[in-house]
Order: sequence, then C-alpha cells, then structure tokens
Amino acid sequence: MAEKTVPAFKDTPEQQQKLREVIDKNKELPGALLPVLHEAQEIYGYLPIEVQQTVADGLGVSLSEVYGVATFYSRFSLTPKGKHRISVCLGTACYVKGADKILAEVEKKLGIKSGECTADGLFSIDSCRCVGACGLAPVMMIDEDVYGKLTPDQVDKIIDKYIAEEGGSN
Repeated sequence: MAEKTVPAFKDTPEQQQKLREVIDKNKELPGALLPVLHEAQEIYGYLPIEVQQTVADGLGVSLSEVYGVATFYSRFSLTPKGKHRISVCLGTACYVKGADKILAEVEKKLGIKSGECTADGLFSIDSCRCVGACGLAPVMMIDEDVYGKLTPDQVDKIIDKYIAEEGGSN
C-alpha cells in the first residue's frame, strides 16, 4: 500500500498571531480547549500537530489531551483540506445509484483516497452522508458547486475544469 503524502505544514505570521490571540482570550476560561480548537481550525483549516502543540503550550495542558479532544470530535480534521474540497455523497439515494463508483473515479483521477489532500494542496476528497439533493443522485460537490446525475466517465472532465482554472495540467 502506498504511503500518504501530506503537504508540509506552513503557516504565516498572521495565523500565528491570530492563534496567540485566541489562546490569550480563552486561557483563563473553564473548558477553554474546545473553543480554542474550533477557532484554531478556522484559522488553519485543520489541526496539524504544530498547532496542537501551540495550543497545549498556550493553555498549559498536555499534547495528549489536545490530541485526544481533536480526535474525539468528528468536526476536527488532522489532515489539510485542499483549495478545492470535493465531497461525494454516499447517502442511500446516491449510493444505490452508483456513488461508490463516482468516489472511486475521483480517487483514481487525483491519486488520493477519501480523507486525503493532493500533494500540491489543490484538492481534497471527503465522502458525506447526504447533501440534500437526492433527486440528483448520485451527487458530488466541489466547493459550493453541485454536480448531479453523475456517471464515472464525467468525473475527469469536471476535475479538469478546476485544474485548468488553476493554470495546471493533469
């Protein structure tokens, strides 16, 4: 099995400053860890180990406590999300109409699995349970764009459109 490629963590002085402000604003409050992690994820888009360590140090708690909370709640992500976030609905209506084949085609096209991000940071893939567009099943979303009544052979062309917009090639 191939090893996951995760883009290297990069942050900016502005992000670091925002995180310090969030920690300072909350550190004296009981139960500060959860709201700090929520705001940290808003700042960075995910919770890499470097951010978890900063939160732990700033709140005076152990890294294992921060990691435990970050992995307990499904709303937190420890992996980066791409500039373009692809969601393939695997709810009942979509699944019975072949959404698993759509997901497999997206994974093949991008060379990553659901829950991962491309090395260039351009795309990430997630599956979800329902996007509320059952009449369009199977459905895939890229950012806020909804693509319905999909067939696997349409996936390449759709993704290629986003690649072209970025000035890249596939």
